[in-house]
Formats: sequence, structure tokens, C-alpha cells
Amino acid sequence: MESYYELRHTVGFEETNIVGNVYYVNYLRWQGRCREMFLKDRAPSVLADLQDDLKLFTLKVECEFFAEITAFDEIVVRMRLLELAQTQLEFGFDYVRTGPAGETLVARGAQRVACMRGPNNRTVPTRVPEALERALEPYAAAGVRR
Repeated sequence: MESYYELRHTVGFEETNIVGNVYYVNYLRWQGRCREMFLKDRAPSVLADLQDDLKLFTLKVECEFFAEITAFDEIVVRMRLLELAQTQLEFGFDYVRTGPAGETLVARGAQRVACMRGPNNRTVPTRVPEALERALEPYAAAGVRR
């Protein structure tokens, strides 16, 4: 069984559209939030590095939807490492609704991130920090691409 970093969330009215289901952009927001909380919980030294000159550029995000969720649904966003390259990472995200009936996969997403350093007008690719690699090891999907 794969190991995930999990972010638990209760959907609020502000995250739904006029029809009552979750507006698609919130799935992307939850990806970002999950990634941020992972850094806070598992890689605080990387957060300090971000205060210096490390930058994590999101190059690509995607999300595929399987079922609707609505206000007050309890969801878990599960993040895992799909790929680790010299200067880039790819994360996978499963969005799971939880409740008395069990778990239902409602969406699946991915995010590609590039590590960069330097001033804003002269950023250049840089290696994935070792501290981040170590923090992600327990969350690597089976057969993670390197």
C-alpha cells in the first residue's frame, strides 16, 4: 500500500458554485494547500530556504473529476511523489470523500514543480534540495520515476 501525505478538509459553502457542487478551481487550491502543509510539517528547513532564494515554480497542474462533492463533505487530499528529477518534481493527488459509507475517490490530479534560485529577473533551475528529497521518500509512489 502506498503512503500518502494527507490533508483533511471540510468543504464550505464558499467553495461551491450556484448549482451547489464544488467549483473546480478549489481542487487546485487544495493541491497547493496540501503541498504547503507538507512543507510545514515534514520539511521546515525547505520553508526557511524559500525565505532565502529558493523558488518552487508550479509548471503544470491537472485534475480529473469522477464524482461531485458539495458543502460539508469531508474530503482527504492525499499527496504522493510521482517523479523526482534533478530540478523538478511531480506530485500526484487523490481526492477522497470520507463518511459512514467509507471512502470514494472523487478526483485525481497532478502537479509538476521546478526548483529555481536567484533574483526574480534572473532565476535559474537548481537541484531539488536534499532536505526535500528526504522528506518525500516515504511518499514516493511505487516505481517513482527518477
